[in-house]
Amino acid sequence: MQRRSVELAEVIRDAGPTFTFRNHPWLTWLHLKVLVAILRCRTALLGGHVDACSRCGHQAIRYNSCRNRHCPRCQTHARDRWIEARSRDLLPTAYAHVVFTIDHALARLALPNKADVYSLLMRASAETLLTVAADPQHLGAEIGFFSVLHTWNQQLQHHPHVHCVVPAGGLALDHTHWIHSSPRFFLPVKVRARVFRGKFVEGLRELYADRRLMLEGVLAPLKNPHTLAEWMRTVHHKDWVVYAKRPFGGAEHVVHYLGRYTHRVAISSHRLASLEDHHVTFRWRDSRHGNKQRLMTLGVHEFLRRFLLHVLPVGFVRIRYFGLLAHRRRKEGMPLCLELLAASLPPPSPTVSEPPDRPMWTCPICGGPMAVIERLTPRQLRLRAPPAKACCP
Repeated sequence: MQRRSVELAEVIRDAGPTFTFRNHPWLTWLHLKVLVAILRCRTALLGGHVDACSRCGHQAIRYNSCRNRHCPRCQTHARDRWIEARSRDLLPTAYAHVVFTIDHALARLALPNKADVYSLLMRASAETLLTVAADPQHLGAEIGFFSVLHTWNQQLQHHPHVHCVVPAGGLALDHTHWIHSSPRFFLPVKVRARVFRGKFVEGLRELYADRRLMLEGVLAPLKNPHTLAEWMRTVHHKDWVVYAKRPFGGAEHVVHYLGRYTHRVAISSHRLASLEDHHVTFRWRDSRHGNKQRLMTLGVHEFLRRFLLHVLPVGFVRIRYFGLLAHRRRKEGMPLCLELLAASLPPPSPTVSEPPDRPMWTCPICGGPMAVIERLTPRQLRLRAPPAKACCP
């Protein structure tokens, strides 16, 4: 018997209006907008369209998506479209995966200052990679990569970190040849950790000097410059975590690898195991014990509180491009990289094949592509719906 999956919208409905009433001191209009969007996603409230199969003529009505970037239902198609577009920018070489994580004490500072601290995290991690890679003692090359911000761990707690996917090499500083990194590691981990720590702490000091940090509640003592200086000194002397995987595969491997990180939300529906008695049970991976799958049960209010910790500020860009992949340099840099890679030794990995065009939705009868033949407004969908059953007196 196939297990019925639980949707995030069901959890929101189960919490009901009491969640908003109990948590109104910290809920913002943005939190409410996310909750409403997820509730209305793929329902008649957003309208829909009639699709017809181009092979057998089968027709079906499909509701529109909310397209909110925090909605787990909407991210699959967005991810597929993004990967298809980015596959044209992949280089025929090995790739490295680097993760930058800030100290746990600093994560508390990020919650009331999301836009500034998250931007600093992405900028400091990018500058670290660019600086260390350009050093002749390490790689001595210009690199290009993209970064993706995640703010959660497997238990939905606040854990800001950045995933960077980087070609394992770069252009020589004089742009005459391609330099391959070591097959064992991309760049020295300890060097990256120290540089990243220095750049992030310095950026935090600049934010404080510009009075751009909100320091309220438990953070209020940090308004005192001496207290802040002592706290920053303690943080600066800790070893920061910069995780790096050994360079892997080639462009074809990276296409599938990207989907794990680019459009992931705090929790997806396939991780929700059950919803009973106002409690949610979800699966999580215990990395400290060999990635063993475990179950965690939370009340619906606590579950939604943790989920809403990861709502990003309006207009915040969580996927960014740096170095040779930056938008202003990509047009000139990518052709040169491809040319030099083709002439470099050892030979590069096989290039990625052009992905075939896949239909967004296939026919449940014959598997053919479905195409939109009619758009429906919410009012039209209500008129097509069957009459509601009369309630018993």
